[in-house]
Amino acid sequence: MNAALPDRAAPRMASGQSHPHESAAAQIAGAATYIDDIPEVRGTLYAAPVLSRVAHGKLLGVDTQAALALPGVHAVLLAADVPGSKMLAAFAGDEPVFAIDSVQHVGQVIGLVVADSVMLARRAARLVAPQMEVLPAVLDVRAARQAQSFVLPPVTVRRGDAAQALASAPHTLHGTLEVGGQEHFYLEGQVAYALPQEQNQWLIHSSTQHPGEVQHWVAHALGLDNHAVTVQCRRMGGGFGGKETQAGHLAVWAALAAQKVMRPVKLRLDRDDDFLITGKRHPFSYDYRVGFDNSGRLCGLQLQMLVHCGFSADLSGPVADRAIFHADNAYFLRDVEITSYRCKLNTQSHTAFRGFGGPQGMIVTEAILGDIARHLGLDPLTVRQRNLYSDEIGEVQRNTTHYGMQVEGNILQPLISKLAQTANYSQRREAIASWNQNSAVVKRGIALTPVKFGISFTATLFNQAGALVHVYLDGSVTVNHGGTEMGQGLHTKVAQIVADELGVPLASVQVSASDTSKIPNASATAASAGTDLNGRAAQFAARHVRDNLAAFVAGLDGVGAGAVEFAAGQVITPQATRSFKDVVALAYANRIQLWSDGFYRTPKIHYDKTTLTGRPFYYFAYGAACTEVAIDTLTGENRVLRVDILHDVGRSINPAIDIGQIEGGFVQGMGWLTSEELVWNEQGLLTTHAPSTYKIPTAGDVPGHFKVDLWPEANPEDNVFGSKAVGEPPFMLAISVFEALRDAVAQARGDKQAVKLDAPATAERVLAALS
Repeated sequence: MNAALPDRAAPRMASGQSHPHESAAAQIAGAATYIDDIPEVRGTLYAAPVLSRVAHGKLLGVDTQAALALPGVHAVLLAADVPGSKMLAAFAGDEPVFAIDSVQHVGQVIGLVVADSVMLARRAARLVAPQMEVLPAVLDVRAARQAQSFVLPPVTVRRGDAAQALASAPHTLHGTLEVGGQEHFYLEGQVAYALPQEQNQWLIHSSTQHPGEVQHWVAHALGLDNHAVTVQCRRMGGGFGGKETQAGHLAVWAALAAQKVMRPVKLRLDRDDDFLITGKRHPFSYDYRVGFDNSGRLCGLQLQMLVHCGFSADLSGPVADRAIFHADNAYFLRDVEITSYRCKLNTQSHTAFRGFGGPQGMIVTEAILGDIARHLGLDPLTVRQRNLYSDEIGEVQRNTTHYGMQVEGNILQPLISKLAQTANYSQRREAIASWNQNSAVVKRGIALTPVKFGISFTATLFNQAGALVHVYLDGSVTVNHGGTEMGQGLHTKVAQIVADELGVPLASVQVSASDTSKIPNASATAASAGTDLNGRAAQFAARHVRDNLAAFVAGLDGVGAGAVEFAAGQVITPQATRSFKDVVALAYANRIQLWSDGFYRTPKIHYDKTTLTGRPFYYFAYGAACTEVAIDTLTGENRVLRVDILHDVGRSINPAIDIGQIEGGFVQGMGWLTSEELVWNEQGLLTTHAPSTYKIPTAGDVPGHFKVDLWPEANPEDNVFGSKAVGEPPFMLAISVFEALRDAVAQARGDKQAVKLDAPATAERVLAALS
């Protein structure tokens, strides 16, 4: 037994430090296990999907003889082979497990082939011959609106009288904007491995952001209770939202195949099939009318959003809702009317993607403000600053959103001013103007745009989480929580939080695989809320164990439990200092509980989903980016030259991981707005369905000057460690790239007119905008 620490100084905490990602060393060494790395059980078979080759048609029959005649082919599954519900357990109930009597898009899964090898299954799948009566396909979103072809009813949110505000505004502009979708392009494709267990139970290894939903979907399709299905996921090789719902399809298909042949079955899509089957970020089309005064301040806005949903609802409802919520971005919209049309098309059913509608909501308003500035001959940053939310008292309070939530803790005014100063925005804008006067071919542009992003699931019920913390006799700790690790560092942050709560070294804490048999009904790891929810739940679980130990040690030393401290692997009272390991051993000998659960639900949030009003978000994360670009006026080619970011993550749990998320989110957003183009032909085929035709950013696209700074203030809301979410908000910082390109086009033209440039701003589109 040692003497108490003489100065009682607070030892260094695990949180707030840049610790390596918990799987980094294993990933570098190739030792980190993904679904396709799991050793296969003897007798494992492999499945491959049978895909529709038409965008819309009546399914008259399916000829499977040629496929079944191949040696090594065990079965072909069709809709009739589904023992439970033939519809997936999605909330809208509008998507079949396999096509039943019609097909709705090129790439829709009609059935599965099960064979001895992956390549045999894929070869056999191409021999399956669906008989089809081709029907007209709806591929144009405006035609869909005209035909009232919707996956969900339209939604309108209003504040004030937008029509009257437009009629009385000193200036008005109107226009359209097209913003494309985005392929998730996760490094690890969609994959599932289904293993029959004893007594009609099932183990599913799934690369999923939502194990609980996969469990529910598989049980629903097999006609079983949820407890008969266990879903595990140690990690994903990327998700970005593409594995929130649509990993469930793979798991259901693999489980059905395994149930059919009563052998383990693995299903891994090849990249081309993954492109054709799975949904993307929702493309949006916009029509708008905006009124503004001589200073550039908005007077009124009428905005129509046409959401390209694909053939089923999937998550289109909440994605479209969040686009409405974030149409303001950082700006006060006084008189506004926003209508969202959730259009049904004969394409893949689009789904969650980082930002979840937020980017599609923000970009149109940023484009409008840029055009207002050009119309008035003002600096776009000045116009943006004049429209920011503020506590200004005038005719109306300018601190409440169009859906009725007060904007609290707003730091955008000082944050933008700080970034403008450190990035030398004003001086560089003057230098760029001088450059453009003297450069005949290459023109430059610059933009500084803000982000205000709401943190929480908009569906209030998902804002809850559970966790388990187990302390073993040697003082080591295992944590299990409902979140999933997809490379974003969630497990690392949760381990840091638990280490600090128990006062043990970070190396003593290990986070285990996500598992539905340990944490039931867990929400998806999405909405940027993974650490907020699961970190707090794990902290509470660790706190219960710590409290048990504190009460025990207090009894030993005759002190109050509040006098017991846990730090640096020691348990300290005014009477003695013991090692954490020794205290655990003593507690076990005295039958003290050394494990506990923790539960957390986000406070304060509420909203009426019928009117889209209330407080859907616990807090806002803020940030801003200043981007400089160059364009070649002869070819339309463009390059990002410099990026400066100042972003608000609250009190960072792990600065290195947070900065990595900011950098990665920005580059992914840059890809969405510049090079990642999805092209469907007139037959509804996605022609950009491979790395050869779909271009994500490479290391060569990252600018040489790429500077990220963190805003130093803690989250004013009571969030874990004072942190803020970091997964999605940085994505929208890349809107500064799009606005810088529009600025470069405007400076090249010199006519002070609105810039008609759709996204992605490919070389062809930039060249068209110049002319």
